Amino acid sequence: MPSDRPSTKNFLLAAGVVAHTLWTSVAPTIVYPLYARQWDLTPTVTAGVFAVYPLVVVATLILFGGLSDTLGSRRMMLYGVAASAMGVLVFGLASDVAMLFLGRVLMGIGVGLSAGPSAAALVEAAGPGGVRKASAATLIAQAFGFAAALLIGGALAQYAPYPTRLSFLVLFLLLVALLLGTWSLPRQNTGRPVAWRPRLPKIPRELRRPFWLAAFTVMTAYGNGALIGSLGAQIAHELVQSDNLLVNGTTLALFPVALGMAGLGARGLCAPAVILWGAGASVAGMGCMAAAVSRHELGFLAVATMGSGVGYALMVYGGLALLGAAVPEAVRGATTSAAFLLSYLFTGVLTFGLGRLATVLGTGTAVITGVLILAALCALVVLFTARPGGGVRRAAAAVTPTGTAAGQRTRAF
Repeated sequence: MPSDRPSTKNFLLAAGVVAHTLWTSVAPTIVYPLYARQWDLTPTVTAGVFAVYPLVVVATLILFGGLSDTLGSRRMMLYGVAASAMGVLVFGLASDVAMLFLGRVLMGIGVGLSAGPSAAALVEAAGPGGVRKASAATLIAQAFGFAAALLIGGALAQYAPYPTRLSFLVLFLLLVALLLGTWSLPRQNTGRPVAWRPRLPKIPRELRRPFWLAAFTVMTAYGNGALIGSLGAQIAHELVQSDNLLVNGTTLALFPVALGMAGLGARGLCAPAVILWGAGASVAGMGCMAAAVSRHELGFLAVATMGSGVGYALMVYGGLALLGAAVPEAVRGATTSAAFLLSYLFTGVLTFGLGRLATVLGTGTAVITGVLILAALCALVVLFTARPGGGVRRAAAAVTPTGTAAGQRTRAF
């Protein structure tokens, strides 16, 4: 049986697994332009390498999302970190674009297996009443992983030998150390076996309104990350015309820095206000992104990444807070997983679409198109959240005063 006493070691290891999910996700971002020059890749191909990752995460969540109930969070984290390490190693040894796709598939499997169990392990390691601590640690760990990928990756790619390999080999060694640490976690007794089969998350019919509002908000937030993660380095290199990879990585790292600060500052605020502020920050960030493209100035790109990071943090925080307030605990895990599943799916489709557009019409056109799409989605978020008599108030009304759904009918989203 797991102990109720908080464990600093277990807490830090779980936070490390959370951090690795963002580090591995963003690790290739800064070297995409190098791959494009080295192998003469089109933006469609580089965007495809990025997009295959969230699509694999979606497939993994559908196939194995419920497996932690059977095997326990420790084993799922082990499997996830091991798959991520193999993917990173493939990147470090890559000799052609096919190996990049293979590496991203392995990374997507690793994150899909470990993201949920690591968040659950953080709550468990925090001890009784440690939900707030675990939530803050999750946000900080994600921001750290995102920033480390850009800063360390940018520094190694700019100033160290083997610019397309060394950062991945360093990350591989860190993941091996994390894997050994995770192995040392206490083994879990999950109790009686739980029947497992691949399935879509089920959403109670009465909770469809808050689910879709929260999912749409989180999905819009993830779009900000997709634009920065997939095209950020190319925007800095091609459109802003900055050739220093460390400078570019530092500029893009303002996204997770702003994300972490805004997320921590949002604690305790009501969900509707946080969502509205997040949508506004995202629109401001998109405006600065358009200015960076048209005026070729790195300063505008820096402000754009900060605005997008703030918008991402506030919309994710507000969307999940709304979901948590309206959804009973018995189905909260499934509905939250479904919201993330849709967000990852949208990220993959948006990324590949913009990459294809960049190949046909140019990177500038693709970025402006992405800016307009995200601005329109933010406008819809504001409309759905602020409309009188609807949105958030109706979402909250979907739950009875006892905190349970008014009915038990469910359907796959």
